[in-house]
Amino acid sequence: MSVEQPLWQALTGYRLLTMVYAISLFGYDYDEYAYPLGAASYLAVLAVWTLLTVRNVSSAERCTKRFLAADLTVAISGILLSAVVDTPERVAAGGPTLPSIWTAGAVLGFAIKGGWRWAAVTSAVVGVANLVERGGFAQDTIHNVLLVWIASVAIGYVVEVARISERTLARALEIEAATRERERLARDIHDSVLQVLAMVQRRGTELGGEAAELGRMAGEQEVALRTLVSSGPAPARVPAPRDAAHGAPG
Repeated sequence: MSVEQPLWQALTGYRLLTMVYAISLFGYDYDEYAYPLGAASYLAVLAVWTLLTVRNVSSAERCTKRFLAADLTVAISGILLSAVVDTPERVAAGGPTLPSIWTAGAVLGFAIKGGWRWAAVTSAVVGVANLVERGGFAQDTIHNVLLVWIASVAIGYVVEVARISERTLARALEIEAATRERERLARDIHDSVLQVLAMVQRRGTELGGEAAELGRMAGEQEVALRTLVSSGPAPARVPAPRDAAHGAPG
């Protein structure tokens, strides 16, 4: 399982829970909306969209750029529509937008999929939409925008680091597997060479003459190779210092 898979699972749960929260929040303040039917229509679309796209946020492969763009469009549309269906007094007082904290799920999707750069751009776009809906700068709006921006960028950065670590680990495992395979092949080759040398020694001894000398040399190489395979290469001899070898100059 990918190291980021738990994040996709958490995002799926977050979207479902915040969808329920947004609908509950609207139901609680239903009588205070200027156009409650318009707000209810949007939330119905939001609920259907969230339920139909559960699979799209279940993994990085299914979460495409097209889906992320559509998801962000749904969130921003709800933010801007809030200024239309709600009363000016509630908007000025900092009342919740229609999608409420569900919007953060759209931003987090960009963060998990594309890293901190995607998260920074997307959260900035959402921040602008919130400022437009509010009609200007307000302390609570700026606070919420900065909170989403920092959280999404941090999560995006963590995802990028996790991906790099995962690739590094996979590469290390590949190198280890390749090293083991080379060692196995080397042992097989050594065994084959030893068998050939032993056969040359035996046949040379049987034939005699120059073949016997060749067999003797093959036997010496067989012994040397067996020693090398069993004990590893001998340490390199360190040459003696010139002063020790030739004496100090007079």
